[in-house]
Amino acid sequence: MRKPHDMTVDRALLVYLLHLAEPHGFMTDVKLQQLAFLCELQLFGKGLKGLHFEFFRYAYGAFSKDLDNDLLSLRRKERIENFSLTDKAEEVLKILPEAAEENETNRRVIDIVQAVAATYAPQDSSAIMQSVEAVEISAPEQPELKLAIRDISFHSTLLVPSRIEVQGEFTVSPRMAASLNAAMGY
Repeated sequence: MRKPHDMTVDRALLVYLLHLAEPHGFMTDVKLQQLAFLCELQLFGKGLKGLHFEFFRYAYGAFSKDLDNDLLSLRRKERIENFSLTDKAEEVLKILPEAAEENETNRRVIDIVQAVAATYAPQDSSAIMQSVEAVEISAPEQPELKLAIRDISFHSTLLVPSRIEVQGEFTVSPRMAASLNAAMGY
């Protein structure tokens, strides 16, 4: 279960991911879900945690209800309109670089999110969905058994960040968290 601090980081990084993806054209729910999933996988692959979204197998790849709820919440707070950032979201983009400079782990998380967005955001939804469905994952109790996501039953859990041990996590000071929350209207 996500903690309030996790939700602040998730929402700020979600705004940032949308900012990075926006120049690449049309965004959909499916594409955003896949981008966030790929970001989390890349982060965990490097022993890092930035986003805290739990994902399950969905008809169109990976899906997170937490991400969907955060997106809806940011829309209600008028930080996002459809998938575009509003002027009110610009304050988050001004604060996030300062948060990224607070420590080396934060900088690495931002670098990985940028790399995933640069690689996958230019793709259309079906191409990114195929990339996600080709990803092979394994259960912690059977790490040698790898399955492509396309071969996993619908509604099966794919990713639970709270169960994954990492060496570093994107963190912000209480002052920075308060600034980010205020910028996001919370």
